Parts: sequence; C-alpha cells; structure tokens
Amino acid sequence: MNPLTPILVSSTASIPSFPTAQPEELDTDPALLDAADEAILRRYPRMHSFLVVRRGKLIYEKYYNGHQITSLNDLRSATKSFMSVLIGIAIERGEMQDLDSPVWKLVSKYAPHRPDPLWGTITLRHLLTMTTGLYWETGSKLGERFIHRFHKSRSLARFILRLPVQEERLGTFQYRSTDSHMLSILLTEMTGSSAFSYAQSHLFGHLGIHHAGWSASAEGHTMRHIGLSLTSRDMAKFGLMCLSGGLWEETRIVSEDWLQQSFAPQSEPYFGYGRYGYQWWSGAEDGIHFTYAHGHGGQQIILIPSLEAVVVFTADSAVSRWKNPHQLLRNGVIPAMRT
Repeated sequence: MNPLTPILVSSTASIPSFPTAQPEELDTDPALLDAADEAILRRYPRMHSFLVVRRGKLIYEKYYNGHQITSLNDLRSATKSFMSVLIGIAIERGEMQDLDSPVWKLVSKYAPHRPDPLWGTITLRHLLTMTTGLYWETGSKLGERFIHRFHKSRSLARFILRLPVQEERLGTFQYRSTDSHMLSILLTEMTGSSAFSYAQSHLFGHLGIHHAGWSASAEGHTMRHIGLSLTSRDMAKFGLMCLSGGLWEETRIVSEDWLQQSFAPQSEPYFGYGRYGYQWWSGAEDGIHFTYAHGHGGQQIILIPSLEAVVVFTADSAVSRWKNPHQLLRNGVIPAMRT
C-alpha cells in the first residue's frame, strides 16, 4: 500500500447538514465578512473555503476555485488536533495508559536492535506536546527537513524509533510530525483499532460525518500527523463540538477537562504561530484569544470562545509558499463580531 493512499469513509459525496442563520441575526456585521471575502478574492488565490459559525449556527459560507459544499479538503497537519481528541476519548474510556507512563513497551517491537536508551523515558505527554527530544530539524514556517524521507520510509514506526533522543532537548517543544504519528501507533496498540476506525466509532459517527478520507501508512497505521480529508462543514462541526466543551447535540463526545488540558499552552511562543498544547495551537488577535488546528497551506479550524464562534479556512495544500489567513481573522472576522 502506498503510505499516502486514502481510505474513504464513503465514496459518495453528500451535503453535511448544519443549522444556518443570517449574520445580523447573531450580532455580526455582514459587511465586514463580505470585506474578508473580497480580500480572499484579491489576495488569497489558492483559497478553497471560508466559513463562520456563531452560537451554533452557520452564518457565512463561501467557496472558491471550483470547491463546493461536498468537496473534501486535505487538512494536512490540522489532522493532529483530531488525533488529540481521539486520545482524549480513549483515555476517558480507559483504553489508554497514563499520560506520564513511558510508552516504550508498547512500541518496542518496532525498534532497531540498538535503540537509544533514552527512548525508555518518553511518555504520552511528551508525544502530545512535541517535547520528546527526538532529533529533528524544523524551520520557522514549520517546514520539516526530513519529512519527505520519513514519508518514503517502508516503516514509519521503525524510522521514528531509530531517531536518537537529544537529552538536552527532552521536555522542550520542537515541532515534529514524528511525535504525532507515534500517537496513532499507540492508539492502535492499546485499542486494537486504527485511528481511522476509532474515529468512525467514537467521533465521526456522532457528528454525522459520512464523507471523509484518511490515509494509511504501509504498516497499516492511520497517518496521524497528516492524511485526514473532510468537507468544510464537517470541519466546522468538529470545531463546534470542541468549542461546546466536548458536547454534540447533548451527547458527550470527549471530556471538557481533556479539551481544557489540550488547549492550555505548553510551550513558549513559536514564530508567530502562537503556543502549543496537546496538538493544538493557541494565539490572540487584538486581545481576543483563540485555539486552532493548523495545516500547511492554510487549513485552519479556529475556536474563539469569547465570541462563541468557529471559523474555518481551507486552501490548496500542494504549495510551497502560502499566506496565513490570520490576517483575515484580525481585519474582518473578529471586528465583525465585536460590533
């Protein structure tokens, strides 16, 4: 199997349902949202969608470059935030180990003959916060020097377990996708299900997500750090569930305590992206704090608690250079809700 071959939940496109309202019905200035739309048309030529949800209702929805309601978006690293929620669900169900217990025994079967002895100190918390100390090189725009070599490896698990642990970096944040992929391996080892199957049973089904894709590695683990594809509305559903403290239509999906832990900053500020929690970023614009899932190219699910809002941006992911949509948040979306 090609390590980036998608496994589809459904091969039939469908329109995800979502309650709607007009912006002005929910104290939002439509002219400022229209201004953000105009800015996208002028300055963001690779944008695919722009959605705003407020107080549980979809109040603004635009698509670009041939994309539409049923189109799947390649979330890239925004996938990581979904895995954080799956880990939280598994912990609440008693299917995952304690955050501070070493993970070595669960993954040692994939290890080389002479693994780095410091691997025995790495915990689930280290992986969630990207503080494992594994040797890696990451640029200021989250570019990862070894990522293509990693993807071409016959065994992603063995590739990760061959990486040396830099003792002086253990416990310090460094953005690395290997930490995130190891979470998928651990979820499978402890639950007996791939992250894809686990999401179907405990997340997607509850949210009414039926049209999606998630890539698998050659050894059968769901790609954890990238690989998920969803419609923009389904991305918004996920964001709204998280904004609502883990509830969806009165059903508890994940604990509110886990989400609060996940959103809490665990790192120092990083090159304009904000601070990192459990596979989520957090930041602020003009005094308004938000938490967000982020993927290469501008895939973002932004939770803004003080404004009771979720904002979704999607764009072409097959690019080397792209513009962060946070400027649209600062200049259009947030002012529209503060009127």
